[in-house]
Amino acid sequence: MGYEPIVNQNPLRVLKAGLDNTKQMGLVMARAGLGKTALLVQISLDSILRGERVIHVSIGESIEKTRSWYDDILQSIIKDSNLSKPQELIDTVKSHRVIMTFKESSFNRPKLEERLNDLIIQDIFRPNCLVLDGFDFNAASRQDLVEISELATAMDLEIWFSAVSHRDDDRVSESGVPAPCHEVEDLFDTVVLLKPEKDAIKLDILKNSGTAGNDSQGLSLDPSTMMINRD
Repeated sequence: MGYEPIVNQNPLRVLKAGLDNTKQMGLVMARAGLGKTALLVQISLDSILRGERVIHVSIGESIEKTRSWYDDILQSIIKDSNLSKPQELIDTVKSHRVIMTFKESSFNRPKLEERLNDLIIQDIFRPNCLVLDGFDFNAASRQDLVEISELATAMDLEIWFSAVSHRDDDRVSESGVPAPCHEVEDLFDTVVLLKPEKDAIKLDILKNSGTAGNDSQGLSLDPSTMMINRD
């Protein structure tokens, strides 16, 4: 595609997911309103710039709201990169991304598999990466996650989830993963926790492609633009 300079300079290179052709399961956690969707969209766009196709599943949100996240962040990327032909990038994103929505009450693995197969079997769209934004970890069982993981493996998909943590729930795993994901952290290869600080939202990388950590690697979200930065 010719976007190697953008890809190579992306602060997300700190995360090893997706770079060695292995399909992993990632998790972004934060309290409500701290930038989970913004980070997932940037992970999605990074995948697209590396030539992959992404399905962004938005649970409980509209297509228009999800698309607006992509539009805003893509404009920031274009501005920062000084592209000579920005419309080519906009068209590339449109052709390499599908936004799929579910009502919270109707989402489950069989329905997700059915809708994915509708696209794949008809050769309409074959994804490499799946984003599940708004998945309800409080209502889901461990088996629910295992079944989605098995689906991703069967379809050769990298998959990223978002999860909402709560200030008044102090349950946490030994490696620092907060509730409601503290008892299922072993299912994830990469775990990123967003923490608000004075002038930025810090990214704590609790696990990176299977390697335990607890380091921000200097990564943060700019609260004014929600773009990821590296110190």
